Amino acid sequence: MDLFEYQARDLFAKHGVPVLAGEVIDTPEAAREATERLGGRSVVKAQVKVGGRGKAGGVKLAATPDEAVARATDILGMDIKGHTVHKVMIAETAPEIAEEYYVSYLLDRTNRTFLAMASVAGGMDIEEVAATTPEKLARIPVDANDGVTAAKAREIVEAARFPAEVAEQVAEILVTLWKTFVAEDALLVEVNPLAKVADGRVIALDGKVSLDANAEFRQPEHEALEDKASANPLEAAAKAKGLNYVKLDGEVGIIGNGAGLVMSTLDVVAYAGEKHSGVKPANFLDIGGGASAEVMANGLEIILGDPDVRSVFVNVFGGITACDAVANGIVQALELLEGKGEAVTKPLVVRLDGNNAELGRQILADRNHPLVERVDTMDGAADKAAELAAK
Repeated sequence: MDLFEYQARDLFAKHGVPVLAGEVIDTPEAAREATERLGGRSVVKAQVKVGGRGKAGGVKLAATPDEAVARATDILGMDIKGHTVHKVMIAETAPEIAEEYYVSYLLDRTNRTFLAMASVAGGMDIEEVAATTPEKLARIPVDANDGVTAAKAREIVEAARFPAEVAEQVAEILVTLWKTFVAEDALLVEVNPLAKVADGRVIALDGKVSLDANAEFRQPEHEALEDKASANPLEAAAKAKGLNYVKLDGEVGIIGNGAGLVMSTLDVVAYAGEKHSGVKPANFLDIGGGASAEVMANGLEIILGDPDVRSVFVNVFGGITACDAVANGIVQALELLEGKGEAVTKPLVVRLDGNNAELGRQILADRNHPLVERVDTMDGAADKAAELAAK
């Protein structure tokens, strides 16, 4: 789960990372009182989960409360890289910025470790710095067992060549930022810029945080950070039912049991779709290794509720999940939708193999639904699902 800047700022403050005061608002007039509380001057910052806000005009200085209202009026409703601004943060203005740095921690999946990155060339163009002058971006592996101690923080500071006058402050911030990373079960914490201001302090002026959704069971307070207003309703419905679902931009709905099988199914459908008008997978839906008939019914109901879906490919290899349970789930889902008065008009291609496959096929044959077609091979079923979607 990616956070808005104001949420990242609040997490940083909670754990002791030095930040400036700020509050989030969603109406222009509210900018006046917020700016007055901050001393009469403020920075009005668009709250969208995308970079490049400054270059897009989404960050403006307001010298007076009236000007804050005007800047908030300009920014609210703005489109920034396809994201509409619904909230702005009214932030305290920093003392004159002397230098801008960059620091972050992230999960390094490739090397199966964590990674600290730091640079004295922070600011809006850090991506360009990383691409054109990678020597200016220090990359230091962090062992999960050891974490970032004071000694490790000094190693990062030295590798990034931070000036001596700020080295100790930056090292302390790196230790605190690591504690934030661990305590919040984050996949990414980033500060850009980490700024040295005129009075010599080093402050986090902007933050980006991505939290690990797999840790929700021990982070119940993270639910309040979800941006429910912009969530895909199908993804929200799937989450409420405990399903792993991701909306894609194609036409073939996909259901499978196990992430590996579903990912393979995405590939074979995309390949088959190349000869059928270029149709693509419409979603990723994993019903899990021990899915019941009820889970299968829930998944199918969600897929059939997607207006972009033209056909559905149910690809199941029976192991813990027996194929007869899957077949019963398909039958139940069709009956459920028809009972609600929701006409099922999208064809289903079903491939069952493994545990109780013959029984599952027989259940579907006995039901003999006109929209359900059984295909024995994965490639053949993918081709049929793509063909039906193209039609």
